[in-house]
Amino acid sequence: MQYQKIYHQRKSRRMLILTALLCGVAAAPGHAQIGRAVRQVIVAQTASWNASTAVMQCWQRPSAGIPWQPVFAKPVAVLLGRKGLAWGRGVFNPPRNGVPMKVEKDWKAPAGVFQLGSLFGYAPVSPTGSRWPYIQVGPWDAYVDDSTSRYYNQHVRIDPRQGVPPWFEKQKMRLGDAAYKWMLEIRHNQRPAAPGYGSAIFFHVRRGPDKPSAGCTTMAEGDLVRLLRWLDPAASPHYVLLPSADYGALRAAWGLP
Repeated sequence: MQYQKIYHQRKSRRMLILTALLCGVAAAPGHAQIGRAVRQVIVAQTASWNASTAVMQCWQRPSAGIPWQPVFAKPVAVLLGRKGLAWGRGVFNPPRNGVPMKVEKDWKAPAGVFQLGSLFGYAPVSPTGSRWPYIQVGPWDAYVDDSTSRYYNQHVRIDPRQGVPPWFEKQKMRLGDAAYKWMLEIRHNQRPAAPGYGSAIFFHVRRGPDKPSAGCTTMAEGDLVRLLRWLDPAASPHYVLLPSADYGALRAAWGLP
């Protein structure tokens, strides 16, 4: 009986790996990417690695072991990088499936599993009902995309009384841009940042219903407001972005909704 149990366990594991390989993904068996403390997950799925559009659904659970439940009555349309997806640097090491890693200015959105960071914006306050700590952007805020800088992929607020550094003008955050009314940081390539692997990835307002981004996940303002009102910092929310075939192959192994 013990031999049969081990045999079936090994067979199931081989089938999981085979399924992943058929979808072009070498999965990491038994390595969940969503921890037990995570009670909220944002999931966006694309038709392929080259797609610049996706559908997004939010999921929640009261505690680990309880089935995930969808939040929105129907998925939300979102826009991604103009040139599709590349593997990002999130909470895991990407599978070796031939898909390249995201690099700076490649016009691709980072795929994988990511924590969420700070909520920035030009609006005086965050949306009514939002529980996420808010940082209003002013004239001395920068978000650095220069991979040679020690501040690469970081938010920096300078004190002009101590002098304005020469790099600031090119790195300052753009004031008055409607697309950046609110922007929630997606923690790609942070802690630590690897030079050249991509920076400044956010959820923010789309520039039009058919205008892809440079790598961020964008949506209609009303949908972004709904997302920000739903997010609970205490629920350890994560963001998952994958092509649908890869998501289906990795869902069980990675502990996804």
